[in-house]
Amino acid sequence: MTRLRRKALVALFLFTLFIFGTMMGLRTLKPSDGFSDLAPGMDFIGERSDRRRLDVKDVAASPGQFHTGNSDTKVVFTKSDREYSIFYDVHIFYYLWYGSPSMDNKYIHWDHVLVPHWDPKIAASHAQGRHTPPEDIASSFYPELGPYSSRDPKVLESHMAQIEAAAAGVLVLSWYPPGVADDHGEPTEDLVPAVMDAAHRHSIKVAFHIQPYKGRTDQSMHDNIKYIIDKYGKHGAFYRFRSSTGRVLPLFYIYDSYLTPPESWAELLTTKGSHTIRGTPYDGVFVALIVEERHKHDILASGFDGIYTYFASNGFSFGSSHQNWKAIKAFCDSNNLLFIPSVGPGYVDTAVRPWNNHNTRNRVNGRYYETSLQAALSVRPEIVTITSFNQWHEGTQIEKAVPKKTVTRLYLDYQPNQPEHYLELTRQWAENFNKEKDKWLM
Repeated sequence: MTRLRRKALVALFLFTLFIFGTMMGLRTLKPSDGFSDLAPGMDFIGERSDRRRLDVKDVAASPGQFHTGNSDTKVVFTKSDREYSIFYDVHIFYYLWYGSPSMDNKYIHWDHVLVPHWDPKIAASHAQGRHTPPEDIASSFYPELGPYSSRDPKVLESHMAQIEAAAAGVLVLSWYPPGVADDHGEPTEDLVPAVMDAAHRHSIKVAFHIQPYKGRTDQSMHDNIKYIIDKYGKHGAFYRFRSSTGRVLPLFYIYDSYLTPPESWAELLTTKGSHTIRGTPYDGVFVALIVEERHKHDILASGFDGIYTYFASNGFSFGSSHQNWKAIKAFCDSNNLLFIPSVGPGYVDTAVRPWNNHNTRNRVNGRYYETSLQAALSVRPEIVTITSFNQWHEGTQIEKAVPKKTVTRLYLDYQPNQPEHYLELTRQWAENFNKEKDKWLM
């Protein structure tokens, strides 16, 4: 009887384990039907819903057509000792905000605070305070380079070599104007020349991901664009996009573009705007972030040239949900806009937002990444963006990570795969993406 009871308990345990594993797998791979609870920085979207949105017909769309066609996304051979190709239609988001005592006299961003939930009742049930590097960092993974400084030339060189190995041809640099930084960091614009030089040594191009900052307006954006083009436009690593109409222009990603109303963007991005950049030396391809479905109409009315989705958590927003990409792509095609889907290897930001576990997307040894990449491929985009190379706080990085265990922390890792696993997956997919694009053009 005892043996039977023991066998029954073992069988029950194994069955429970199977059910749990199945549920976690489904949770990881299947998109959500709705809009998940928002992380900080997105909870204010609804507060702007009462703003008057321009009718599409009120503002002329920006010049240039972006239907799928021949582009400048060419295969090149690297200048380093590796002899293989990279692809300029694979863009990867890159962050320059990390600091360490050896270079910066203190840790920056690795010691990020635990962001409290906006509801005091929920906030009270979660940990508070800040991380204490080097053993306790603001990430669920641990970098192979340790909690590094973005100012370290050896780190920059390692990063460019990894991005080159992943075959991503365009580094999309998170950018703030001189003297400006995010809420938890310090200004980094002075590091941009070093990034440009390091990228150039590896045949990587650099595009700019303009971040929201206090006082960002259409007028300040005019000044930002002029500054970037004047300072970096002649650098060999500065990225320009060739549209199907043959126009060759700088490409800018505008994060949280929805914070500025369409009528203000139209002053900058349409030909009749009061301080338009269209047809001037500062013209470009401007790509806006879509979070809610209604944003696509605002983006068109604003005069933007394209749409990107950024978030690596499938189902987190309308824009980041794979199931919506076909409809967004159709909207873009019918309005001469680029659609640039963003894919990522997973998502886990509980090291900085401990209450946000419901938006975690497990990596499943690369299966989540492959599912995202296939979803992007299915809509035949001109460009794909990868979120991210090194956004460690949100666990979207493909940078090399290693196993790490401390007295208080057990970090996630890429095992049973090696630290370069996601770099290798990215290269394999980039090569396949370009083979498929050749077929589309035929």
